[in-house]
Amino acid sequence: MNITFVVAMLDEAQPFIDNFGVREVPDFFSPLPCKLYRARLDAETELHVVLNGQQHGSDLVGCEPACVATQAAIQRLNPDLVINSGTCGGFRSKGADIARVYLGNGVMFHDRRVPGDDEWGTQALGNYDVWNGTGALAERLNLPVGKVTTGSSLDMQPCDLQIINENGGELKDMEGAAVAFVCSLYHVPILLVKSVTDLCDSSAETFEEFRRNLARASEELCRVNVRIIEELRVSGLGLRDNEV
Repeated sequence: MNITFVVAMLDEAQPFIDNFGVREVPDFFSPLPCKLYRARLDAETELHVVLNGQQHGSDLVGCEPACVATQAAIQRLNPDLVINSGTCGGFRSKGADIARVYLGNGVMFHDRRVPGDDEWGTQALGNYDVWNGTGALAERLNLPVGKVTTGSSLDMQPCDLQIINENGGELKDMEGAAVAFVCSLYHVPILLVKSVTDLCDSSAETFEEFRRNLARASEELCRVNVRIIEELRVSGLGLRDNEV
């Protein structure tokens, strides 16, 4: 079983990297900036952590780096499951709280406003399938689920919020739908694991709240990811039989 995490920021991944002792494989994706860490957990389980990498001295965030990293990971590593793990914004009015970790039960874009017929609009929003074992995993680990919506900006415009509300969005990030888009092209199942750093409907300034809560949210994200890996190693939830 080959499990591959795709993560935007090193800060989001570092607690998980430290916990499993995965080792960096230098220049694996060269000339791309993506970084690979990997370890064999047992005879049946290989773990990969792929980071978007850096440019201009900072972590690459957003949809374009996520697409590049996901395509490189799928082509080079041939995963049975891609896990997009990272932080997100949530809505207190929809039950979110800082450092609460969710599994995504749906994923779409919220800032791709393409006019035209239903087919153009459907393609723009995405609404990609998530791994069909997501619900069972959430029940086994007693984790909340929520629909992830993705945009290319940290802030949120009124038109973004309108699309989010019209489509039942609960968690706002900058990578999930991009990773899911690439997975849909290669027919690789995707699991989304998101930890809340900021509340979109609070009065706090988004970036400051994100920065203040990043370490705590990343630690909680690690704890849940460890539980997910252990559950998959024990039960497989269909992955070993390619029931994806």
